[in-house]
Order: sequence, then C-alpha cells, then structure tokens
Amino acid sequence: MDPDTIIKAKIHYFCREKLYHAMQFSAVQGIKRFSGDPSFKFFYGMGLVLEGQLQEGIRELDPLQSYSEVQLGAILALIYAHKKCQTIDREAVTALDARLKEERKRADDTSLYYAGVFLLHAEKVDKAKEYIDRMLKINSQSKEGLILKGWMEVAVLRESRSKNALQFFEAVLKTNNRNIEALLGKAKYFELSGHFDEAIELLNQLIVVYQNFTPPLMEKMKVQLCLQDWDQADETANRILSADPKNIEGLKFKVLQTTCRKGIYEDASLQLRKFFGELEKAEPKNGHVFLHNAQLFSRICGRDGHVLDATLMFAEKAASIDSTSSVAMAEVGYQNLMKGKVKEAQRYYRTATKLDETSIQALSGIIACQLHDKQLDIAKEQLDFLKEIHGGISNKAEILYMSALHARLLGQPGEDVLNVLNEAVDTHFKAVRGLAFGPGYLITMNPDFVVKLVREYLLYAPNSPSGQGQAIPAALKKTLMILEPVTKACPGLKDSLFLLSKAKFLSGDLKSAVSTLQHVLDNIDPTDADCHLLMAQVQLHQGNFLNAQQSLEIGLSYNFEVREHPIYHLINAKVLKEQGKLQDCIKTLQTALNLVNKKRGSAKKEKEFSTTDRVSVFLELAEAYRLTNQNQEASRIMNEAMSEYMGTSEEIRITVANADLALAKGEVDSALQILRSITPDQTYYLQAMEKMANIYLVHRKDKKMYAQCYREVVEKSPSPQSYLLLGDAYMSITEPERALEIYEQALKRNPRDFALAAKMGKALQKTHQYGKAINYYKEAVKDEDNNNLRYDMAELQMKLKTFDKAEKTVMQAMQIEKENVSDLNGLIAQAKLLTLLAKIQERSGNLEASMQTLSEVKDYRARILKRVQIEQPDAALDQRHQAAKVCHQIAEHFVSQRNYINAIKHYKEALVFDPDDSTAMCSLARLYLMNDDLDQCQYTCMTLLRNDKENEEATIMMADLAFRKNDYESAMFHFQQLLQNKPDYWVALARLVEVMRRTGHLEDVPEYLKKSDDYVGTRASLVPGLNFCKGLYEWYSGNPNNALKMFNKARRDNEWGQRSIYNMIEICINPDNQMLGGEVFETVDSDVHAESRDSQEMALRTADKLLKELKPKPGVQQMSYELLQGMLQLATKNKSNVERALADFLQICSRDTQRENVGGILGIATAYMLLKQTPRARNQLKRVAKYNWNFEDAEYLERCWLLLADIYIQGGKYDMASELLRKVLQQNKSSTKAYEYMGFIMEKESSFKDAATHYEAAWRYSNKANPAVGYKLGFNYMKARRYADAIDVCHAVLEKFPNYPKIKKDILDKSRASLRS
Repeated sequence: MDPDTIIKAKIHYFCREKLYHAMQFSAVQGIKRFSGDPSFKFFYGMGLVLEGQLQEGIRELDPLQSYSEVQLGAILALIYAHKKCQTIDREAVTALDARLKEERKRADDTSLYYAGVFLLHAEKVDKAKEYIDRMLKINSQSKEGLILKGWMEVAVLRESRSKNALQFFEAVLKTNNRNIEALLGKAKYFELSGHFDEAIELLNQLIVVYQNFTPPLMEKMKVQLCLQDWDQADETANRILSADPKNIEGLKFKVLQTTCRKGIYEDASLQLRKFFGELEKAEPKNGHVFLHNAQLFSRICGRDGHVLDATLMFAEKAASIDSTSSVAMAEVGYQNLMKGKVKEAQRYYRTATKLDETSIQALSGIIACQLHDKQLDIAKEQLDFLKEIHGGISNKAEILYMSALHARLLGQPGEDVLNVLNEAVDTHFKAVRGLAFGPGYLITMNPDFVVKLVREYLLYAPNSPSGQGQAIPAALKKTLMILEPVTKACPGLKDSLFLLSKAKFLSGDLKSAVSTLQHVLDNIDPTDADCHLLMAQVQLHQGNFLNAQQSLEIGLSYNFEVREHPIYHLINAKVLKEQGKLQDCIKTLQTALNLVNKKRGSAKKEKEFSTTDRVSVFLELAEAYRLTNQNQEASRIMNEAMSEYMGTSEEIRITVANADLALAKGEVDSALQILRSITPDQTYYLQAMEKMANIYLVHRKDKKMYAQCYREVVEKSPSPQSYLLLGDAYMSITEPERALEIYEQALKRNPRDFALAAKMGKALQKTHQYGKAINYYKEAVKDEDNNNLRYDMAELQMKLKTFDKAEKTVMQAMQIEKENVSDLNGLIAQAKLLTLLAKIQERSGNLEASMQTLSEVKDYRARILKRVQIEQPDAALDQRHQAAKVCHQIAEHFVSQRNYINAIKHYKEALVFDPDDSTAMCSLARLYLMNDDLDQCQYTCMTLLRNDKENEEATIMMADLAFRKNDYESAMFHFQQLLQNKPDYWVALARLVEVMRRTGHLEDVPEYLKKSDDYVGTRASLVPGLNFCKGLYEWYSGNPNNALKMFNKARRDNEWGQRSIYNMIEICINPDNQMLGGEVFETVDSDVHAESRDSQEMALRTADKLLKELKPKPGVQQMSYELLQGMLQLATKNKSNVERALADFLQICSRDTQRENVGGILGIATAYMLLKQTPRARNQLKRVAKYNWNFEDAEYLERCWLLLADIYIQGGKYDMASELLRKVLQQNKSSTKAYEYMGFIMEKESSFKDAATHYEAAWRYSNKANPAVGYKLGFNYMKARRYADAIDVCHAVLEKFPNYPKIKKDILDKSRASLRS
C-alpha cells in the first residue's frame, strides 16, 4: 500500500476525531517522507489552527499561499485563524479576503479540494459543499472529491437522513474496493444509520487488509459500543492496547467501561488519572479533548467524589489551554457545583461571563448557585431574563428544570411544577433522539441531569405503593419512562438504579423493585445502606418481616450511621408492628421522631429525610397508639402533625390518614365524610376519590356509588386519564358495555393512546362483539406501527379459529419489529410474537412448524437473557422465567409424543435458565418416575423440597416413590405430613386412596376418611372434595352404587365436579368391572349378569346423560371426553356403534400429538375384539406392551395389558400372559381382573393351590361382591382339598346371591361329602 495514502488516511481520521496533535504528528511524518508535497505542510498548519495554536498555525500557513495546490485552503485557514485571535488583524483579514476572491476565480480542482477539506473540518459544511461541487464539475471522476463529498453528506446525515453519501463512496469503491477513506466513510454512514452489522463487516475488511492501521479497530470498538456489546468492545480495546498501550481511544473505553458499565468508581478515578497523564502527553494543547472527557465522565459517575476530583483536573486543563474559552470556564464551575463547592462554582461562572457576557452555561450556572443558596428573588429575575432573551437556547431543559425547582421552593401548586418538569423532560430527550449510544450520547443525555429531574418528580409521587389495579400516578409514570434510557445506558449507575427501584416499588411493581435492588447489592455496591433500607421497605410491604429486619441489620453492619437515619427506625417500627410488638414499635417511632426534630434545619439531613418521610413517622406513631387503645395519644400526634404541616402538600395526606383511622375504627361514614372534604384542586384528590370508591365497593358493597366516585372525577377533571379510570371501574364491576362507551369517549380525546385502544379491544371481546373487535383492531393498526394491538388481534383471531388470518397478523407485526432487531425491546417483542405464532400453529394442527418456531423463540430468549443482564438488570428475573417457559412448551410437546429423553433434556435446559423453576423440577421428577428412574426422581424431589418445604406435588411424589419401593412407612409419613398440616387437602387424600389401592392396602383407607370426617365435622356430607375421596374408595372397593352416590354429591362443584362426572360415567359404562372385549370369562360373565340386562341399558343411558353434562376444556379434558364417548359406544356392543367408535378412535390416533395415545389404542383394540378381529386387536395392543407405567395413563395401560393377556390366554400362550399380568400386579396390587386371570392360568395348568391363592386375592379385593370369582375360588379350594374353606366361600356367595346357579350342587354338596368321608 502506498505510504502516502496511509499517512493521509491517518491525518483525515485524527482530524475528524479532533485529535489535532496526533494529526500534526502524522503530517510531520508526511513532510519528512515527502518533503516536496505541500499538502502535508498544509495539514500541519491546519492542525495547529484547529487545535487553537493560532499564531503557530498562521506562521506555517502563510508561506503556503504561493503553492497553487493548497493555496485556496491555506487562505481560508488563515482567515479563520485571524478571526479566532483575541486581537484581530483587520488589515490582514481584508487582504486575505481580497486574495481569496481573486484566487477562487482561477482555482483548479486540487486547490478547491483542499479548500473543501479545511471548511469541512472547520465545521462549515455548507461552504465546503460549494467548493467541492465546483471541483466535481471540473473533475467528476476525482476520487478525493467524491470521498470528501461523501463525508460531507455523513456530516449532515442526522438532519437530512439522505442516502447520498453511500453513492459517493460506492462510486470510488467500484474502481478500488480497498480505498481506506471510502470504506471508512461507508462504515460511518452505516453506523450513523443504525446498520451496525454492515458497519462491522466493512471495518473487518479494513482490519484484515491494513493490519498495522489502527483506526478501523478503533471504529469497530465504537460500533460495538453503539450496540452496547460491552464484551466484544472490551476485546477490541484489548487488541488496540496490545498494539499501542498508550492509545487514547482504548484507554478512554477502559475508563468508560469501569464507570458506566460496572460502577466501580474507585478504580475509575485511578484509571482517569492515568488517562489524564497519557492525554497530556498525546494531546497537550487540545482543550477540546480535555473538555469532552471532563463532561463525559462527570455526567456518568453518580457524583462520586473521587471521580469528580479527576474530571475537575480535565476541566481545569481545558480552561488553562484556552484561557479565553467561556465554555471551558463554565465547565469548571459546573464541576465545582457538582462537588458541592457553591462559592467556587460561582467564582468560575462569573469569570466565564466576563469572557462571554452571553454565555448561557455561565448564566444558568449562576442561577443554579442562587437556587442552592435559596436566593429565590434574584434567581427569579435571572430566570425571567434568560427566558426573555434566549428563545431557542441550547440548554433550555436545564433552565426549565431550574424554573420548576424555583416554583417548588416558592410553594407553587404541584400541577404547575409538574407541567414545567414535563416540558424540561420533553426538551431534554428531544436532543437525545436519534443518537447512537456512545460518549456523545452520554454527554447529551446527561444521566446526572436526568437523576436530578427524577428526584424532583419523586417529590410529587405517593409515599406508599399503588394498590393492584390502581392507576400509576403521572409523576411515577414519567419517572419510570425517563429512567429506562439511563439505566440501559449506564448499567453501573447506582443512583439511577436505586431511584428506579424506588419508583417501581411506589408503582406497585414489587418484584421488579426487589430484582433491581438485588442487582445493585450483588453486582455494584453490597455496602449501600440506602439500598438495604429500601429493600427492607419493599420486603415489609410484601409481608416478609424477617427478611425486612435482616436487610436493616445488613445495612447497619455496613454503615453504623444508618442508626442516625429516621428511615431506619421507621421501617424497624413497621416490622415490629407487624410482629405484634407494639410497645417496642412505639419506642422506635419516638426515637425516629426525636431524630426528625433534631435534624430539622440541617440542609444535608433535610435532603436525606424528606417531608413525606417525616409525616410518615407521625402517622405510624398515631396508628401504633390506636392499636394499643391509646386513642388520646393517637389524636394528640395527629393534631401535632396537622398543626405542623398545615398549608403544605402533606396536609391532605394527614387528612387521608385520618380517614384511614376512622375506617379502622369501623366509622365508615366518618371516613367518607373526611374524604369528601378533599377538593379537586388539592394534591391527593385522585387518591382520595379512589379510596372513597374502594370503601363503597368493599365496605358498603355499593357498585353504583363505586362507579359514581369515578364519574365525579371525570366531571371535575375530564382528562383521558380520568375517563380511563372510569372505564376500568366499570370493567372491574363487570359492566363492559358501559366501559366501552367510556373508552370510546376517552379515545376521542386521545386517539393515539395505544394502551386505551388495547382496553377498548378487550372490552369489545368481553361483550362478545368479536367481529366488531376485529374490525376495530384492523382500523387501529392501519396506519400505526402498534404491535401490541396486532398481538391482541392475532390472539382473538386464534380464539375464533381463523388461524391463517392470525398467522398473517403475527407476520405483519414481526416485519415491523425487524427494524428494531438490534434493540433489546425489539428482541423481546419478536420473542413474544414468535411464541404466539407457535401457539397458533399448534392450535391449527401444524405441530412440526410449532416446534420449529418454539426452537427459534428459545434462541431469541437466550440472546435476550445475555443482553438484559447488562441493559435492564431489573427485568433479568422475568426474562429467565420466560426462557424457561419456552423450554417447558417444547418439553410438553415431546411428552405428548412420548419422547421422554428430549422432554427431560428441555426441562433440564429450563433449569439452566431458571434454577428455581419448581414447575420444571416437578415435571422432571414426574418424567423420571414414568421412566422408572427412581433415584433421579427422588433426588429431584428432595432438591425441590429443600427449596420449598411446603411443595405438595413433590411430597406426593416422594410418597409414590416410597410405595414403589415398598417402603410403606416412608410413604405414610409423607402423606401424614401433608394431611396433618392440611387435613382438608383433598388432592393428597385422593392420591392416598389411589396409592393405597395400588399397593393393596385399601382396608387402611377408612381410618384416614374418618379423620377427615372428624376435622370437617357436621359439614362432612356437604364437602365435595371429601365426597369425591369417599366415592373413589367405594369404587375401588367394589361398591359401585355407593360410589355413584358419593360422586353425585361432588358433581356440582367447580373443582371436583368434572372429575366426579368422569368417574360416574366410567362406573355406568362398566359397573361390574368386566373385561370389555375379553373372551376368557365371556360366557361366565354373561351367565352372571344375564338378569341385569335392563339395569345395564339404564346405566348406559345415564352415562350418556352425564356425558352431555361435561364441559371439557381444550387439551387433556377434551381428550378424556372423546375417549369416554367412544368407550360408551363400545359398551353397547351394537355393531354399528362399535364401528362408529372404531372410526373415532382411529381418527384420534391419527393426530400428530396423539399417535401414542394409550386410551385411543385400547379403544381400537376393544372395537376389533368386539368385531371378532382378534389379530388386529393383538397388533394394536403389542404397541403398548413395552410402555413404561405412569400415573397419567395407568388405568388405560392396565386395561391394555389385561386385554392382551386375555388374547394370549385364548391362544394358550400362558407364559406371555403371566408376564403381562405380573406387570399389572406390580403397579396395582388390587387388580381383581389380574388375579382372576392368574387364577384361571393356574387352574388350566392344574395348579389348584396357586389358583386358589390368586382367586382368594381377587375375591378379597372385589369386596366379595362378584359371585363368579367366589365360585372359582370355592371350586379351586375343593380341588386343593381345602373343603372347609370351600364351604365358607359357598355360604358367602349364597348369602349375597341366593339364586346363583350350580354352586350348591357343584361345590357345596361335594365339599360337605368329601369332608364327611
């Protein structure tokens, strides 16, 4: 590469970056190497002039007037330099102007080029354009001209948004695709346009081709910083510093990372001092660079004293380099003001006004000092003067902020102050809009100023958190809005994170408040006492009293001065009050009150402990006295508070507290009367009306008056917010039609309020106007990029089963979000939309596409999680939950396909995202149990119980495990634990009955049922959960009629009704526990039940009626419903019904998610058996022969295995049948049919003794209610020569079934005869 090109590229780069000394150094290298080229001398002189070394610059540039190539540029630079001098040489300027006019007429393209170069870097872009346009007319193919024209377009890109720059750079790159300046220009264009990936790609090309040329690396680092990819930027900075340890940009990034990202100010101050030393060597006379860095680091350090000491050095250096600069002098004043040195600050500001009488920074700084010293009259004059003479001033936001501060100090109405603050915020953030993240963005955004604004807003926020469903006050909404960009930009700025936590706490978002505070204490400053105190307040509000006390103690251990803070005592008192230690609470509050009085008058302490907090001490003390029945003392404290704060904004709060006290005493009318006394022009009017509305709703149960309160708010203040509150009130009392009318009125007033539009859509849905809702959504999103409404529309379309339209809506929304893909909120929106898309695809039956989309969502969630921990740490916990949730969905898909290995993998992945995810742990334990991996299941349950001792599902699983391992005592221990803590925990009792049945201990169940009966008392027969458990026991004990009675009692219950009806249908379909489709006992069963044909038909009719009662939800309930429908048709044994049922079952099993549905397979096999197509039935049943047993499919699995065993017995394959029957008995030791089949096999093998043992178990577990089993038992007793036992069984059968055929003649008489002989 030509060295001339490299040197010139460096010169241009350093000049653009305003590193003028580095530019001069490169120019000197060029002069030494190419002594005959006047351009390097021109660049050297130009660097001196731009740096502010005017006389030296004039000396260097003056001789260059004789060189035609740079003549025009030199003349322009000389004119610029002379005009910048303190004493302007008018004659010289006049002579140069005349020379310029003369030379401009005959200038060639090269001379015009250098003129354009100077004007561009002197920030006179419009003038530069004139020269370059003229140059390109002379030589349209000039690469240098095209490149310079491109850079000019880049310089005005933010204002023009033109793409012209690109065409100039690309015109050069067509002929030389490695041109440094063109590639750098194109990369800068992409950076400023927000196309960061394209910018990095171009810079990577430059890095590879020009390995010893550092500017591309420096630019890449800046682009990575724009993306807030701190890790990648840090890696690039390390690469820069390894090549050049004194590189200014690399060192600057390191300081920025320590200050802005990490918030480690002690390290930052040391790094700043080192950086200052290097900057003094690298740019010793560059005032601009020192000023820029002073502004940058002072605004992002949270006013840390050590960092401000260092930044003050930078500001003083800038002022010493250019002693005529009012900007630098005003900055020294600003830095002193930040350090709290008001007198010093005033001195510097006054010096700045001497340098420039019109300096707005200096004048506004003087006003800030006056406000600090409470010189309100003088400050007002100055503010009025500034507003009058400077309409479009640069720091208008600062002046508006001071106006608001002045208004507050004068005691003006809060609404007026907030209006001025709102204007200040809007003005300030308008300047930030469109800027990419980086040093320039941070200086313009000025986090320190935003924090000041936030502190003002919080003075007008409520002192306690908003209740659920309450509207967030405007001051808090604004606070949250303006803090978001600050916390995103400066994740290490402790002050902004603390204030964000406070705002979230006060807005009722306790979860986020805790998350943000935890982030500060874990990652930034574990010793911050204020954070510990706020954490205690939040925990107290959550009801976590021990945690609140612990936070106070931790705060105290780090900083003993916390004890001197009334807030410490205030929180401690609240904890003591909640613990019932009222006397200790009173003593603590008295201490707090003494501290309040002691600290009054101290400006610093006044700032620490606000008027709001002081009033809180009075109110809490009054409340404590009231709770100890010291009403006189309570009244005294309230009166004292009222007299002290009368006429302040807190007076209304004390009035509201009086209403609360009246309400606590049960004096509802008195409370309402107090609240009515608060007028619309007073601060707490809205809160008072909301409280009044709540009293009417909760204490008076008067919905009409509840709505009337909000109607009054609308009448007094007909703002969109008031209409919104009224609409929400109607929605909360389930009057969506009226809410709809109100929302429509609110929308007319504020048509661009998207939150309101969303509520409107929801209200239309509530009133079942789905078509109107869809049309409304379509109109609302027609010309807007509001994806929240598109999301709601797609959801509604999905509910209406118009899946194609829903998918199209989501795709449109995703197309819009693609523009924000580099933004974290854009990524979150994309993930949300993709999740909905997956749901739509699943509902439409496209399972494969749904799985693919969910996989994409998972990748998005991983990316979000990586970024959110830096950019929005308070949202990290929620994003962890979201990422885990996606893994759940994928795992559930795999479970439905019986792909348990992949399901386990995804649940484990969910635990990586969210290690405390109890749902994933429970599901994982369940899968281990289904896979017979009992050790892993136990380990997972124990982990779960360590985290949550009260986890009921884990305890039930531990009991199931113990039963599986035949550890009867441990199982009972787990169930006893659950039922002792919660005797009416019917879920556990129902599972206990189920497990007792499966372990063959049904006889122990009555003891537990009796305990529950005793606990519930006389209401026992009315408790649905208990009746369900009793019904379950009766059913399993072979008493179907009693079971039906019990289930019928639970049938109307919301929780137990559906399950009871399902069980009733099962009983009606098969009351005598026959093997439907089985052939082994077909003749015997038909003989036994021949007389009950009519009752069987009646039972099936009852089952059909009950089936119509069911209202299944989509998913598992719907599937159970479909299976029962089919089983009912099979139970009729009517050929056409059986064929219809077979078609239904085949259709179920053809669905993607239901191919392995055990109930469906049983239905198909049973239908084939009834149609006498045994081979087909056998083929179906073989599919499930090797399935692992699980609770969900237990009943259908066992019936499948029994039916297959029946087929094997019919075919004489006794070994295969015995294996299946042992499998059934392993999981259900009360399975009457399995014992009966085993007995039959033994009988066929002439092993009468073993046959008797199995029939004996079948007889016992059927509650001696099946005469056929009794007959077989008696017969095998007789064959095994147990005649007395045979006779006893015959008597038992004949007692219940006197007309049972054959038993007397075949067994009883023969056994008696054998006994006699």
